[in-house]
Amino acid sequence: MISQNKDDPVVQVDRGQDIEQMIKRLNMFDERLDNVDTVVTSLVERVMGRPLTIQLSCPKCGQPIQVDITSSVRLRD
Repeated sequence: MISQNKDDPVVQVDRGQDIEQMIKRLNMFDERLDNVDTVVTSLVERVMGRPLTIQLSCPKCGQPIQVDITSSVRLRD
């Protein structure tokens, strides 16, 4: 726990370590987001080669919701 005495050098060291730990965690989080972005981008590039239909149910009313995703790539017949 951090005491209320701001002149205490131990408390200042603890705060410095807390800030360093927070910076490390933010860097790890940023790296994970970059990895997720890479995976999603790769998936979208693969999916956009073909039409895709996603069907969901509305959580409130239960009605089916259909989402069609098409690409500019023409399919071969």
